[in-house]
Amino acid sequence: MTDTDLIDDPSTLTRFVKQAAAELGLQHCAITDTDLGEHETHLLNWLAAGFHGEMDYMQRHGTRRSRPAELLPGTIRIISVRMDYYPPHSADAESVLGSPSLGYVSRYAMGRDYHKVLRNRLQKLAKRIQQHFGEFGYRAFVDSAPVLEKAIAQKAGLGWIGKHSNLLSTDAGSWFFLGELYTDLPLAVDAPLPKSHCGSCTACLQACPTEAIVAPFKVDARRCISYLTIELKGSIPVEFRSAMGNRIYGCDDCQLVCPFNKFSNDTQEDDFSVRNDLDSPQLISLFRWNEEDFKARMAGSPIHRIGHESWIRNIAVALGNAPGTQEIIAALRERQDDPSAVIREHVAWALEQHDAS
Repeated sequence: MTDTDLIDDPSTLTRFVKQAAAELGLQHCAITDTDLGEHETHLLNWLAAGFHGEMDYMQRHGTRRSRPAELLPGTIRIISVRMDYYPPHSADAESVLGSPSLGYVSRYAMGRDYHKVLRNRLQKLAKRIQQHFGEFGYRAFVDSAPVLEKAIAQKAGLGWIGKHSNLLSTDAGSWFFLGELYTDLPLAVDAPLPKSHCGSCTACLQACPTEAIVAPFKVDARRCISYLTIELKGSIPVEFRSAMGNRIYGCDDCQLVCPFNKFSNDTQEDDFSVRNDLDSPQLISLFRWNEEDFKARMAGSPIHRIGHESWIRNIAVALGNAPGTQEIIAALRERQDDPSAVIREHVAWALEQHDAS
């Protein structure tokens, strides 16, 4: 049997794909078909409730998100992969959250932008397949197009969607990224897990600082700190500012309390190691970054995309929630007349919290 003949042998072709994925440092690889009808209903209901907030792109792409062949014609299979990201040797997350003079950055954003790292790995996987079996149709996705990545991963058997809406695995928790290769290859399909393993646990619902998990498996993004600090532009609603604490980019609380994360593994990728001391940074130091500092230090980081204005806005809120020391009040006053109206508003709020406006 020649390599090209293997295109007509789904089981052998599938074994090659999974072996190549493992050799490329992808911790799990599985395959599913393109039928996401059940998840399309969930998506449409979520959008109808307005839970997407200002993420208009969630609605703009219509059914291309839940019908892969509309996004990439000819797609019949989806290769779904997992890459662990929790940075080893990073400061203890709970300790940082309990230290209000420090800033908390979601653990996925400690190092290099995962979009680039994982997409590059998927491209290498596709190249290996091409080298052995010839040209085929594909496109790689990493949280960058209208793709229901968690629904796809669940259907492929990588895990189940937990009550906090993140994908969970019994042997890897939830500290991982997902990526996909849409393809026209006739690969053998994997079976999904037979059930959710969350049981009666509601730890994530109880831990959410802003009560964004409004019901099991249902998240109102408009209340979520990750949405507020990353996706939302402009003013953060006052009702959520105190609950944000010292979380300046994203929020991991629902993952930190999840029992399954005791089974998670630290990443082996140097690209995801801590940079710029972002595992336990001093808020005042970050607050004094000008735009050039931000661009230089956050180059290649997922944080770069929110821009300097949102970064300083988030830190101003955290400083408002920190102890009102003379140093913190002085730092806030340095930006009272900032050119950005958004920054001025959040600085004014922070100073009001310390009766120092």
